[in-house]
Amino acid sequence: MASRGIDFLITYRVVKLLITPFEKQEAYQFGIIDEKGKVLKKYSSLKTEKERKSYTLLHRFVFNLKRILQRVGLGSKLGSFGVALALLIKEDKRYEEYKTLIEQTIIKHLKDTNQYDEILNESREIPDIDDEPLMVCFGVGIYEQNGELVSEYDYVKNI
Repeated sequence: MASRGIDFLITYRVVKLLITPFEKQEAYQFGIIDEKGKVLKKYSSLKTEKERKSYTLLHRFVFNLKRILQRVGLGSKLGSFGVALALLIKEDKRYEEYKTLIEQTIIKHLKDTNQYDEILNESREIPDIDDEPLMVCFGVGIYEQNGELVSEYDYVKNI
């Protein structure tokens, strides 16, 4: 059975990969994916160890998840973080006690990589919503709509 520490580390890596733009991924720099995450080189064709380490099974999973989230309207980074954290907590309530720690860690990473202000500016013009959110993650209201979790950015589009 995996320990909580390992679970937390994997969760951190998944969220970190989710929030890093495709253009800033090592796989992009090696020409393995394009700026939208589309695969340009199959894993089996990668020659060097650095290329293989930049495009592991975890990377492929997260890149596919990220592309799916963008297709269903979760293109905003802050909204994506919020929905990812809410899904994690909804799936396993034990993570709820780590919600603040996860948020603080992600925000610290965003500040360390000079992405925080850019992400905040992306979310400044959201109209007020009268409904109560299911939960708030990264300061973003997460709502349940048609059986799916959506960020306030997408929730407001469908009201």
